Parts: sequence; structure tokens; C-alpha cells
Amino acid sequence: MSVFEPEPSQDSRITTIEELHEYLYKGLQLEHATLPPYLTALYSLQPGKNSDAWHVIRVVAVEEMLHLTLVANVLNAVGGSPNLIRPGFVPDYPTRLPCGPDYFDVHLRPFSPEALDTFLKIEKPAQAADEEDRLVPVDWAALGLTSDGAAPPSDRLAELEESGTVLGLVPGEPTQRFLSIGEFYEEIMRGINHLEDQAREAGTTIFTGDPGRQVTPEYFYSGGGDVIEVTGRDTAMAALTLVAEQGEGLHGGIYDSQDEIAHYYRFQQLEKGRYYQKGDEPGLPCGPELHVDWDAVYPVKPDIKLADLQADPEILAAAEEFNRSYATFLTNINLAYNGQPELLLKAVWEMFRIRDTMNRLIRNPLSGHAGMHAGPTFEL
Repeated sequence: MSVFEPEPSQDSRITTIEELHEYLYKGLQLEHATLPPYLTALYSLQPGKNSDAWHVIRVVAVEEMLHLTLVANVLNAVGGSPNLIRPGFVPDYPTRLPCGPDYFDVHLRPFSPEALDTFLKIEKPAQAADEEDRLVPVDWAALGLTSDGAAPPSDRLAELEESGTVLGLVPGEPTQRFLSIGEFYEEIMRGINHLEDQAREAGTTIFTGDPGRQVTPEYFYSGGGDVIEVTGRDTAMAALTLVAEQGEGLHGGIYDSQDEIAHYYRFQQLEKGRYYQKGDEPGLPCGPELHVDWDAVYPVKPDIKLADLQADPEILAAAEEFNRSYATFLTNINLAYNGQPELLLKAVWEMFRIRDTMNRLIRNPLSGHAGMHAGPTFEL
């Protein structure tokens, strides 16, 4: 869906700058949470095969990095501080993502029909019919966290909200969830409008952040869209709209406002076996055929943990090295988002180390797990 700039008269659940900061942190967490599953599926593809799947997943993963940067720019612009090394920022997979039409778990697993189904659920467009439908109560039984569907105790709710065990809960109201990630971003935009209107009435602004903390285009090139330097309301809206549209499409359609195919429809091409072309209807791609070889994939053990690798010391050492490299990668990005944007170039170099270590893991069979290969654990 497209997230239009809300009218100032629309109600917002975000009433303080601190609440806005927390929503934007949750946005960072949501955008990052898709990267480990996408990267695991990407590098499980055997070399020289599944070029169509490789291209689709890689483009989406690169654009998720763009989204992470755009949300960080908005958070910096309104006086916040991005924190990608906060405990719980990286989920313990499988994680749950109820911020959408369906309840589902997000696993670390190889490219497969099941993985593709999860990716489609993550990016699925869903626009509320009216205000009442934008938020829905969390079904805790469906999440497997209570037997009767009632909410866990308040201390357990706070732990779930902080840990990333369940993503997409309404900040400060963890018994509620948004109908879609697009609705989540619309709420942030409403909050920005509400708080900026109040600030302007008082002769001030919420955009008090240091401009030097902005990541500008010279520090980031993804090929999947431009970084937007956030300096005020208009650029904040543009950045958040791009994030939502690249995932779900303009009005839930195939293309976003920059004429790029939205993530949902990129993944749907793999499901349908054809590329989308101009003039196609959603769900009915009529472009060139797209080939997927489900067997040309390394059989990575789903949701693998370091504990699964004790019988393979060399693989265990590689997995620990990967986790250190990924932690360094996040640290460099965090520093880049906090006033040292040139470190994004170092983070790109770190990505090559991550790729090489992932390949060493994924291409190695496991002892004691017949037919299964190793993989990254993302245990930080």
C-alpha cells in the first residue's frame, strides 16, 4: 500500500517525542529482522544456479538496508539516536511477526517454497477498511504464548516487547498489533504530523536533530532507490513513504511511486514463475518465464544454533566467527547512523567477510544431522 501523508486532523496514538522515538526504533528493528532470513535463503542457493531467485532476493535485501538507513535518518532528524546494538535488537530466530494479516513465524532456513511463503507474508499488502480495523487484538494463543488467548502478565509483556521475540506489537500497547507494516508506518507519519503541528503552534519544531548525523547519498549507494536526507516534515514523509511503498507497492499495486516492483510482487514472481511487466494485473504476471530449481539449494538446518554444532569444531569456530563479523557489521552501521556516515563504506567491506563466512558454513554438511548443512545462527 501507499502511505499517504496523513491530514493533521487525523488522530495519532503518538503524543510525545519519546513515543515517536520508540516507534522509530521498532521500525529499525522490523526492517533489520528481515535481513537474516533473506540472507540465509540467498546464500543457500547453489552457485551458478537459480539466477532468477538470486537476483530477486538480493535486490530485496539491498533495499531493506536502504529502508534501515531511511528510518535512521528520520529518527536522527527528530532528535533520537539509532541503536542497532541494543539488547534484543537482533531477534532469536524463529521470531514471530504478527504485524500483518496473518500470524506466522519467521525462520532462518534455506530457499524453499516454505521460505518464499514467509517472505510473501512479511511483505503482504493490507490496508485497513476503516480506523477501527487498523489495530487488532493480539491472539496470544495463536502465537503459542498462552493457552487461553489471554495476554501474558505485564512483566512478561514488557520482556516480549523488549526482546524481539514478538515483533510488530504496538509500542506501549503490546496487547495490540497493526494490521500491516504499512499501517505501522502510517501511524508514525500521523505522529510526526501531530507533534510537528503542536511544535509549530508553540513556535518550534520537532526536527531538532544534528544535520551532521544524516546519511546522505554520497555515503550510500544501493541501486534500489536514493537515500533521502531528512531535514523536516516533507522529507520525513518522503522517506517513510518510500519504505512502505517499496515493500507493499503503491496502493497495494505492483509498482511503487519510483516505478520499481514492490517486494511482495518481486517475491510473487518466484511463486508464479513469470516476471511482471507493465500493464499486468496483481497476481497475474505475463512477462518472461522465470525458472526456479527448488533442488539446487544447500539444505541448511532451519533455525540452527551454536549448540547444534558441538560435534563439528571447525564449523562451530566458523559460526562463532560469523557472529562476531555480523556484530562488527551492526556496530559499524550503528556508528554510521550516529554521526560517522563514512563508516557505511567500512560496513560494505564487512559484508564481504559476512558473505564468505556464510558460504563456508552453508556448504558444509553437519555431523549428527543427516542430510543437513550448517548455516549462520545470528546469535549475538
